[in-house]
This record gives sequence, structure tokens and C-alpha cells, in this order.
Amino acid sequence: MNSILRGTHGRRVAVIENEFGEVGVDDALLIPLESEELVELNNGCLCCTVRSDLLRILTKLLARPLPPQHVLIETTGLADPAPVASCFFLDEQLKQAYTLDAIVTVVDAVHVLPHLEEEKPDGVENECVEQVAFADRILLNKADLVAPEQLAAVTARLRAINSFAPMLVTTHAAAPLDFVFGIAAFDLSRTLDNDPAFLDADAEHKHDASVTSVGLRAAGPLDLDRVNAWLGSLLRTRGADVFRSKGVLCVQGSAERFVFHSVHMALNLGSSATGDARPWGASEPRASRCVVIGRNLDATALQLSFAACQA
Repeated sequence: MNSILRGTHGRRVAVIENEFGEVGVDDALLIPLESEELVELNNGCLCCTVRSDLLRILTKLLARPLPPQHVLIETTGLADPAPVASCFFLDEQLKQAYTLDAIVTVVDAVHVLPHLEEEKPDGVENECVEQVAFADRILLNKADLVAPEQLAAVTARLRAINSFAPMLVTTHAAAPLDFVFGIAAFDLSRTLDNDPAFLDADAEHKHDASVTSVGLRAAGPLDLDRVNAWLGSLLRTRGADVFRSKGVLCVQGSAERFVFHSVHMALNLGSSATGDARPWGASEPRASRCVVIGRNLDATALQLSFAACQA
């Protein structure tokens, strides 16, 4: 998403960002927007609890004196894309005003295979499989972190699920704008072949109840050594169950925001972890916030251990 926002394409872009949890983080991880606009939807999954919010915001965008030319909707990694995409066909106003351009899925080449093979409880869909199956474009990312044999195995598995979507192997999700943007790639007939209930407004979607999100906040500055120890211990002992964690931290003695990302046990922590290092803004609250997404999380234990990182 940052790659698109950095592009000098001259288009009016509205960004709708979805967080699976009550603490928003991704708005702080995106580069500061100028001509673009960011709308954040948190405390729920876009395909379920905040779907009505999506409809409301898309409708409000149409009423602007200068509406956006493009709307980029980023869902959580736990979202089924079908209920989100169906909004553009089930709501008459949206159907007339918007064209669903494409569903783009970014695949983590390092960690995707276990998630594709994961067995879910009865009646619960594997969102990882759904995201690949519904993709009109696939970015096979982190290619620099896997051996050629694993990259080939991942590619073969993705092709077994979706043989239609063009696939681009990437590092840091860098892709040409015309590969993912303004491509008119969504095919309703193919989608209905894949999911006959796609246009069924009453179709149920159930998440795995064992997968939750815990939001963490700290008002005061954090001790960097304690943060490193906390993250190291969390990922070492619970890494298989911590699917994703990310945050923006206020570190004692630093004028810059510290950013961290992790996927399972792979961690990147630093003031320039994502290439968006910048000092805290003059009016920006110097507070830390992060989110941990995973299976069977103990929210109380996480809150206490994170609070212990304060300087």
C-alpha cells in the first residue's frame, strides 16, 4: 500500500484501512498522506462486524464535491474477501457508482504453506485459502527470504488453488502500479463459479473463535532493552500461535518513532524497520500502541508484560 501511495501517478486515492482489533496501528505505519485520504475501520473484521461501516463510508465519499478516482480497501489478513467484494453488487447505489477493479492478495512466501493446509473447525472457512482463491492478482512476497525450492513449492500450491490470477514474485511487495491498479480484472462469472453463494446476502461467514486480537497501549516512554526482551520472549515461546504483531513505540531517549513488525517468529524492530522512519510530529501524541493477532492469546498476560516495558 505504501508503494502505491508513494507513486507519482497523480490520481485521487481514498484509502480504507481495516484493523482486526480495538487498537489501530496501520494508520501510523502508512506514510503521511497528502492528496490521499485515509479512513480507518477498527474493532472488527471488514467482512463481518464493520461491513456496514464500509457501506456508509463508500456512500459518503460519493457525496464529496471532488470524489476520489480510486478507493483502495485494505482488509485484515483474517478477512474473507467474498463478503467485502459482494457489497459492490448487492447495494444498488454502490453498484451504480463503483466498479470493482480487482482483488489483490499479498502472499507471505515464508509462512503461507502451514496456513493453507490448516484444518479449521466445522463450518469455519480457511481465510488464507479464500484470499488466494478469490485473487485477481497475487504478489508472492518475501522471495528474498526463501530458498528457490520453497519458492517453487509455494508457487505450485498457489497455482493449485488459483490458476487464473497473474502472479508476481516480489520483495517488500514492490510491484508496478499497472499490475495492481486500474486493471479491470474482477470477473463476476468466474467468482460465481468459485462461490455460487457470492451474491447471497444472507450467507454466513464464521471466523475461527480461537483467533483473536489484543490491543496494547502505553502512555509513557518504553525502555528499548525491555521491549526487545518482551518481544523475544513472546515470539520464542508463542511464535507458532502469534500470527502477526505490529506496533509504533515511543522509546526513551529517541526523537523517532520505533516501528516493529512480526510474522510468527520473524521480527523486524527499529526506527527504520519499514522505511518510514520519521520524528514524532509536533502535535502527535508520543504514546505506544501495538496489536497482537493469534490463537489462544491471554490478553491479561500480554497487557501486564507490555506494561512492564515502560521506562
